[in-house]
Amino acid sequence: MQIPSILLLGFVYVAYVLIGGVVFWKLEGELGMKDVSYLLEKKERLLSTYPCLNQAGLEAVAQGLSLKSNGTADGFWKFTSSAVFAATVVTTIYGNMIPSTTGGQIFCVFFALFGIPLNIVVLNRVGKYILAIVRNISDFFEKKSSRKTCTRFFIHFVCYVNGVALFFIMPMIVFKQQEGWTYAEAIYYCFISLSTIGFGDFVANYYPKWYSVLIASWIFFGMAWLALVINHSIEILERLNNYFKKQFKKNDNQQGDEAGGTADKNPET
Repeated sequence: MQIPSILLLGFVYVAYVLIGGVVFWKLEGELGMKDVSYLLEKKERLLSTYPCLNQAGLEAVAQGLSLKSNGTADGFWKFTSSAVFAATVVTTIYGNMIPSTTGGQIFCVFFALFGIPLNIVVLNRVGKYILAIVRNISDFFEKKSSRKTCTRFFIHFVCYVNGVALFFIMPMIVFKQQEGWTYAEAIYYCFISLSTIGFGDFVANYYPKWYSVLIASWIFFGMAWLALVINHSIEILERLNNYFKKQFKKNDNQQGDEAGGTADKNPET
């Protein structure tokens, strides 16, 4: 039995990201734990120095320490967070993690060098596969309907609405609950992330295992879906451009024919 190429490509992609996450975890984890120990020690000194923290104390604590709880980002370079970091590297979106060791920085260069092209190929294949599914569904219903144009438009519209709900509305609700953002900030983060614009002003910082897996899956399939929508929008604009060009050319030809007919009726003497 032959394995579909898209499944094989997807397996290679997932394996590449997970292997990259393991390497980043091993290269950066030890230094990260040393940083955590230093930050915890610094925090204890600050809390003993400032029993009731004033503005200066708050600013000092804010430099690398979390004000939301009594702990710091303990074990920030875990496997899950490292895998998410690897995914953000190949997808070229932003994050709040950076490699600090020399080995981690060098590995990041070569990991991105091969990972970014692989990501583009996979997204392109996944986008085409999704489009093929939508077209197959559309063709199926067109055969059972007398209004083919309306049916095709309705099927594409329903698919796009479902995509908006799956990749924007539902993540917006999750980010509001987990990150404490407003709905406007959450939907803004969704679009900026999936479009790879990447300002970095909002970053998902809550890192339990299920949340990391959810974000990585959302980023991958959301980018594929948004790329499909953008490509389809480009195709629509190109069709509109060709249509208007034909209309303008048709109008010019009609005006030329009318001018020629008037000249034939009034020949010069």
